[in-house]
Amino acid sequence: MIFDIIRKKFVVLTPEEWVRQHVLNFLISEKKYPISHINVEKQLKLHDTVKRYDIVVFNSNGSIEIIVECKAPSIKINQQVFDQIARYNFVLQAKHLMVSNGLEHFYCNMDYINEKYIFLKDIPSYSLNNEN
Repeated sequence: MIFDIIRKKFVVLTPEEWVRQHVLNFLISEKKYPISHINVEKQLKLHDTVKRYDIVVFNSNGSIEIIVECKAPSIKINQQVFDQIARYNFVLQAKHLMVSNGLEHFYCNMDYINEKYIFLKDIPSYSLNNEN
């Protein structure tokens, strides 16, 4: 029984998981997002299918600040990857999107009025002032 509990705590270090762990470290250590605001690999319902997002960062009020899509380093970041995160964002409505394969990182700010994303040089750091 203890082995079953311990086994559920381990995560297989696939190439994508390696990227996810590094992105989490970046968000927590460099961008100062509180661990309590971060959710990893949860389901969301998209039309009639169930999908899993990689990382979501919430604000204190429960709104979503960032959605992160992680890919293995061997996966090229292309339009299909952006289409995937855009579909997730249709449901989640985040302020920012981040896509990374560990080698390339792309950051976007969502412009809901003009229905497009605006590429950024970096994702914003955590700030209590930005939680509105």
